[in-house]
Amino acid sequence: MISTRTADASRDAYQALRRVERQQSILEILARSPDSCTAHALADRLGVSTRTVERDLERLRDSGVPLRTRRGPGGGVRLPEQHGRRAVVLEVTEIAALLASLAALGPTSTDSATSAMQALVAALDAPEGEPGEGQAGER
Repeated sequence: MISTRTADASRDAYQALRRVERQQSILEILARSPDSCTAHALADRLGVSTRTVERDLERLRDSGVPLRTRRGPGGGVRLPEQHGRRAVVLEVTEIAALLASLAALGPTSTDSATSAMQALVAALDAPEGEPGEGQAGER
């Protein structure tokens, strides 16, 4: 018989993974949207409550994600306007940390997770000082 503590830990880990997947989806939706999105619209798209999306947005803000919010009619949340790719310089240990996180999430859970995994692996495979094939700024 599985102990209650083990079952609780398993459930908590599953819920944490679902939260991370949902937050990844929120960021992808916002990145692709030319306009602000309401929490209600995000909730409908993700099949969760508006309050769940609001908590996810709060966690993302607390983590440093630069979300822009406008209240009132026509308001919503969005990412800062971005165009094109961004080059990011990371230490090998930072690349490893991101790879481990993507592996836990599921490196093929979304298109952006797949391309991020490929770029990070390429960066590790590249000779020192040379950008990896598929790294930001190379394509």
